Amino acid sequence: MSAPAAAPRGPLTTPGVRVRARALRLLPLAPATLLLALFLGGPIAYCGYLAFTDMRLTGSSAVDFVGLANFRRAFADPAFRNAVWLTLVFTVLSSLLGQNTLGLALAVLMRRASRPVRTATGALVVTAWVLPEIVAAFVLYAFFRREGTLNAVLGFLHLPTQNWLFTLPILAVSFANVWRGTAFSMLIYSAALAEIPGDVVEAAEVDGASGVRRFWHITLPMIRRSIGTSLMLNTLQTLSVFGLIWAMTRGGPGDRSRTLPVFMYDQAFSKSLLGYGTAVALLLLLVGSLFSVVYLRLLRVEV
Repeated sequence: MSAPAAAPRGPLTTPGVRVRARALRLLPLAPATLLLALFLGGPIAYCGYLAFTDMRLTGSSAVDFVGLANFRRAFADPAFRNAVWLTLVFTVLSSLLGQNTLGLALAVLMRRASRPVRTATGALVVTAWVLPEIVAAFVLYAFFRREGTLNAVLGFLHLPTQNWLFTLPILAVSFANVWRGTAFSMLIYSAALAEIPGDVVEAAEVDGASGVRRFWHITLPMIRRSIGTSLMLNTLQTLSVFGLIWAMTRGGPGDRSRTLPVFMYDQAFSKSLLGYGTAVALLLLLVGSLFSVVYLRLLRVEV
């Protein structure tokens, strides 16, 4: 028996036509891609070049290629290692434990609250989020300073007071970042909780599952992807926080709240070591990329 003849190719099935059709579909993305390459890829590439040079803002205008000297200097610098440690502490306290945990708690409690309470709580939390960073920094500075609101309340209750920005600066700026950024997590978790099917929760109630067991075995697994998304976005935002810390403590006292963004700014602009500061910025970018890879891998894992 002879083999059946191949079906004739139509005008829209030839390889050349398919390539042109795919190119036409991608054509509307060309302007956005060009702008991203120009305004995002260009500065990153230039920073990558600066990180391997000894460029300074003042002094000699000659720029020499120094290879990995800036990176070796960073890893040998105790101040850099201290900044890395404080950045991790700040990220864990204000993002992983603070914003995400409090945001999830608020989202769960608001679902059980009355409508006026939900409206008032949501408005209050979102107001802190939409404030400009510098305004939020001055509000929290006034709250934590020696003559501030917190010590006034503690003094009224006959409790001991202290200069929180001096004794516990990293905790103060972590709390400030939690106060300002919790609304983002709360909105993500509120949307995720609204998507949980009611019949699943009702079936668990009929089976006698307590509220804690329903939350642990039903709610958390069903909003796992939202948790991962919130963790990733909050972590990346927290790693880049500069204005809040600079306005409240300027990285002090000493270097007790000098996270990597503040350390980078100090090296690049206060000490005019632009090449070294740019190398620190690339290391910060690498830290953020590692966090992103971990979260993306977790998001791919099926429940």
